[in-house]
Order: sequence, then C-alpha cells, then structure tokens
Amino acid sequence: MMRTIEIKNIKIAGEGKTLSSGSLLVQEGKIQAISSEPIGGADLVIDGAGKNWSLVPGFIDVHIHGAGGYDVMDATSEALEGITKQLPAEGTTSFLATTMTQSSENISCALKNAASFIEKQYEDGSAEVLGVHLEGPFIAKNKAGAQPLEHISSPSISQFNLWQKESGGTIRLVTLAPEVEGGLELIEHLTKSGVTASIGHSEATYIQVEKAVEKGARHITHLFNQMSGLHHREPGVVGAALLNDKLKVEMIVDYVHSRPEAVKLAYQNTHAARTILITDAMRAKCLPEGTYDLGGQQVEVQGKEARLKDGTLAGSILTLDEAVRNMKSNLNLSLEDIVKITSSNAAEQLNVIDRKGSIAEGKDADLVIMDENFEVIMTLCRGVMAYQREEKMT
Repeated sequence: MMRTIEIKNIKIAGEGKTLSSGSLLVQEGKIQAISSEPIGGADLVIDGAGKNWSLVPGFIDVHIHGAGGYDVMDATSEALEGITKQLPAEGTTSFLATTMTQSSENISCALKNAASFIEKQYEDGSAEVLGVHLEGPFIAKNKAGAQPLEHISSPSISQFNLWQKESGGTIRLVTLAPEVEGGLELIEHLTKSGVTASIGHSEATYIQVEKAVEKGARHITHLFNQMSGLHHREPGVVGAALLNDKLKVEMIVDYVHSRPEAVKLAYQNTHAARTILITDAMRAKCLPEGTYDLGGQQVEVQGKEARLKDGTLAGSILTLDEAVRNMKSNLNLSLEDIVKITSSNAAEQLNVIDRKGSIAEGKDADLVIMDENFEVIMTLCRGVMAYQREEKMT
C-alpha cells in the first residue's frame, strides 16, 4: 500500500500559480491537495521550512537512448528497467525510450521489448516509459551523425505501420528528414495517426521545412545538431525552427553540442513556450570515462563528451538537472520557465498533459524537490519515493 505523503513549507510551482510557501498531499500516487496551509493526516511529512526548496513537476525526457550501462536497443526488459531506475536521481520521472538507426530486425526487437515493458511496468518508484521515440532510420545520409549509414532507409508508411503494430501503438515521436522522398507523405500519415513528426538529421531547406509543417510536423530534434544550419541566403532547418511558432524545439544543453551563445540565440526566439530540454544520453551516462557501445559502434567518453573514433558526437552523458543549471546560469530563467522547458511542453507534445507536466490536483504525483542551486533533493515517481539525497528529513 502506498504511503500518504505531505510536502510542506516549500515553494510550489503549481499549474497557473506559484505558491511561495505551501503544502501538497500525495495519496494513491496522485496529487490529492494543494494548499497555502499545512494539510495534515499523512504517513510521511517532508518539511522544507528554512531550506529554500522548490517543488516542481517531474522532468520528461523525450529523447534518451540509455543510461547506467543500458541502452534501449539492447532490447531487454533488464535494460529498460535499468534506465527507469537511474533517471529519478536527475529529476526525470518519465521519458520516451529512444531507438536509433539499425537494421529493421533490430528495431523490431527493441519495439517489441518496449511494448512488453510498457504494458507491465509498475508504480515502483521508477521513471515511467511513456512510449517510444523512433529516431531514424528515415533520415538524410549526409546528416547521419552517429546513426549507422548502412541502415538508413527512405521514409515508408508501410514500414512505420509495421513497427507501430509491433510496438503496441507506443511510438509517440518520429524523427525524420522531410526532404527525402516519401518524407512529407510520412509526416502527413504520422499526424493523422496522432504521432508527433519531428524534423531531424535533415538537410532540408527553409521552404522544405515549411512544407513539412503544413503537413503536420511540430517538433525539431536536437536543434543545431545534424541539420542544415542558418545561412543568410538559406535559413535551413535552424532558421525555420527559430521562426516557426508551430514547432517545439529540443535542445541538448551540455555546452558540448552547442555553445552557450548558440543556446541563448535560440532561446531568445523559441522562449520557454517552444523549448524542450533533452539529454540524448547514451549508456555511458552516470558511468566512468572509457569505451562504450552505441549501435555497434565504439564510443569514447572523456570528460563531458561522447564521440565516435572519427570525432563525431555520439549522443551525450548529460543529466537533465545539469541542463537546467546550465540554462539557469546562461539565461537566468524563472522557475515557471524551467517547468515549461523540462516538463509541461513535453507533456503537451506527447498528449499526456492531462496527467503529467504540471502540479495540479488529480495529476500523477511526479514531483521533484530542488534546492536553491537547482540540485535534486528528492524525486517522487507516481507517488513513490524514487530518489532521496542525503538530507535530514522530518
């Protein structure tokens, strides 16, 4: 039986209103009540009096391949379970299990495994797998990055339909290159199917991106990376992403994938309303430096960088709380802005805003307590304590 938890004397970034000091009651995995006064009647009381803590909704990472030695493409229940248990330490309470360009057979295995895992996952204090992000293989060869060239294929509605069936209908986001033959048709099909189409690993021109948006594309995969850049005579994918208000934009804010100035330039155009922080993390996240596998390729991890032997960036080892701190130091964001770029925008994009993405009565108790430095103190996943830093609790 789940414990009833009260969190009190804490700044609450609530939906539509931030309480400078309030209380929140968690019961049966849901947010039962929010008040400016103590509520009482809980089995466990977490008191933030005098500690300058903030309570925010759990982070949602829509683009992550792995962590803690595990990868989605391992296609095992153990791998997904390992990732779900690793992520709460950085404040992530739900995510999209992200595949990569591989053989159709390997992708099928990963999707079938995700379907099985999602069906049986429990409310056990682990991050929730909300679905799958299919990154590739429908991408541009000249913008492959760390995606294996030999497995890149043309956009195919029939192939997507097969994979969606194998995934149990859990594919929620698809990264593709709209300029490749069949790309616009697939975008239109995805949109009609309720799946978010994302432009990424693409050489598209500004006009081609606009056409993709007309067909229903609403997302940009890791802005700046592996896409046509901003040029004064051809604004490319980057220019379209900055200017088109219909597009939400992923950013990997580790200051390896993009310089702080580039992130600042982008944010001044996308603002909190259109920005989604992601990690694009691979299995080496939270592990020591060394050599790791990514889709059958060797990746060297040194410092904050993960690269193939030829120097190509191969995902990241970023944590979402670190991305928050980087954004905060660079742009001095408000708490309300941070909630949007870590949680509510993603929840809206994935159509789970009815239960995720904000602190409101009746929603899942996916909650993160952060200190004044935006370090994670505690994470609750659907009302269960998933991570707790060494702190004295009452």
